[in-house]
Amino acid sequence: MTTLNAIVRDTAPNPTACVVWLHGLGADGHDFEPIVPELKLPAGSAIRFIFPHAPQIPVTVNGGLPMPAWYDILAMSLEREVDEPQLRASALAVQALVEQQIEQGIDSRRILLAGFSQGGAVAYEAALSFDKPLAGLIAMSTYLATADSLQRHAANQYLPVQILHGSRDGVVPELLGERACQQLQQWGFVPEYHHYPMEHSVCAAEIADISRFMRQCLQL
Repeated sequence: MTTLNAIVRDTAPNPTACVVWLHGLGADGHDFEPIVPELKLPAGSAIRFIFPHAPQIPVTVNGGLPMPAWYDILAMSLEREVDEPQLRASALAVQALVEQQIEQGIDSRRILLAGFSQGGAVAYEAALSFDKPLAGLIAMSTYLATADSLQRHAANQYLPVQILHGSRDGVVPELLGERACQQLQQWGFVPEYHHYPMEHSVCAAEIADISRFMRQCLQL
């Protein structure tokens, strides 16, 4: 995987900041496109939102049927048995998108990665291993799938991280979000953690928290 098709939405001409937002299993880039106006970011903020589409691949827990996925899930146990090489390949493809934005003149320190569920696992890998400092990472209803193998880069050792999870999540139990937070703390990060009385979804209070975090990280 080297090139990802994506929806690109600029909030104003000549964007000076960028958010790359990854969807979850079985969805596509359109899934989070409607969230942009809901963030209510300051008027005139020139931000490029990029919503990549995951490729269609066979997914073992889906009976081997192809669906949009960043990597194969081999077993839905609490620990999640995943295809790590595929996950890392997706992370590299996301990093390639980031590099493209840097080449177009956007400072890496004004580029933020966000991901929901499976997309969040890829965002963790992509952000923490990237060799240039990023603005931040938003991990929504997700888990740190590569905790034992992730090659962290010193460029992002102080990366601001926001973790958000539903306390009623039956797809990715909140315990996995808490474990990711604990792992980051062990690595020296100071993640911001929020949970909400919701299932595997997104709620208004969460969007408000994301908006605040974005303003802070992107200096809006």
